[in-house]
Amino acid sequence: MAAKLSGSGGGDRYQVEQNSEINVTPFVDVMLVLLIIFMVAAPLASVSVELKLPTAVAKPRPNPPKPIYISIQKGGHLYIGDFPTDLATMGDDLRKQVGQRDPSKERLFIRADKEVRYGEFMQVMNTLQDNGFYSVALIGTDDSGK
Repeated sequence: MAAKLSGSGGGDRYQVEQNSEINVTPFVDVMLVLLIIFMVAAPLASVSVELKLPTAVAKPRPNPPKPIYISIQKGGHLYIGDFPTDLATMGDDLRKQVGQRDPSKERLFIRADKEVRYGEFMQVMNTLQDNGFYSVALIGTDDSGK
């Protein structure tokens, strides 16, 4: 912090006052030095050595299949994706969506209304298991941030 001496009349010959203004000159000097350092170092970071790289040996993996969502509404209405279904035809509808893939390795995502009865939910789960779908993930909302 700086001090200011003023020669005004009065009891003391010199009166010391504090100067509360921020001196930004050292800050600007440091920023300019850093700017110059980065401007000099940036071209050194680029690689200018020419190489003939080998081609990749690994075959690209196919994209994972689109996830399948099963939605259960309050009244017991079932949907696979956006298409309505029921317990009797749900297995066949799911096999159409899965195609040639193994149903036991296929992951299904279940979304259910919070007022769906437990018995209705268990009927859906039992129908999935009866049709060979064993990997099920449940989807809920995250209220921890509220």
